[in-house]
This record gives sequence, structure tokens and C-alpha cells, in this order.
Amino acid sequence: MENDVAKTVKDVSPHEFVKAYSAHLKRSGKMELPEWTDIVKTGRFKELAPYDPDWYYIRAASMARKIYLRQGIGVGGFQKIYGGRKRNGSRPPHFCKSSGAIARHILQQLQSMNIIEIEPKGGRRITSQGQRDLDQVAGRV
Repeated sequence: MENDVAKTVKDVSPHEFVKAYSAHLKRSGKMELPEWTDIVKTGRFKELAPYDPDWYYIRAASMARKIYLRQGIGVGGFQKIYGGRKRNGSRPPHFCKSSGAIARHILQQLQSMNIIEIEPKGGRRITSQGQRDLDQVAGRV
């Protein structure tokens, strides 16, 4: 790819983008962490809280990217996306949704930072300022 082509979120590797954008969110200081981030599990199928102290920023960056790529995802959609396998001991495992409170809280934070807005048909969509913000980070990646 030439350097004069503008990069969008779709052009860069998801892993690298989420790392860069979570660092950007942490640096900007606009996102305040809830006091429960160090003790909460990310879903009822988990046994422990996340090891990474910055997991909240990483999840927020990942959710912002998902909304950028597909408008109209809400709390329930994110519960499905970040859900996983619940191990029931000797009984068979089943799929289980992730925490809705975390998803809701992050969406409200991104909304207060004016990166996403409420979609009239349900769910959230990216604002033009949010799109510019994400593409800028993608360009740096």
C-alpha cells in the first residue's frame, strides 16, 4: 500500500488497532473507570477477574471498533459477542452471555465522549467525530 492512501479501521489488523486505540483512550483521560473494574468478572461463565489491569480500555476499544464496522449493535449484541463457554463441571458445557453491566457502562462512556450515538432503530452507531477519531488511530497503526 502507498503511504498517501488514507487508512481506515478496515485496513489495519484488528489486534494492532485495538491495542493502539485502547492506549489512545487511556492517554486521553476522558474515560473514567468505574470503581469495580479490579474485582468484577467479565461474565458469569468466568472463574476469575481479568489479569490485565487495562482490560476495561481494551474492551472499550474493541467495542468501538465493532460499532464502527457494524452499526446498530446494542448491549444484548455485545453480550453475545463477548460470551463464551460455561464449564459446568461434570455436566456438558453451554454457551453463556457475558456481563451486560460492563457493556452498558462502556457504551455510555463512549457516548459521553461523543464517539457513538443512539441509533433510532435500536442499538448504537458511530458519530462522524468518532469515525474520524478511529480512522486517525488506524492511520497511525
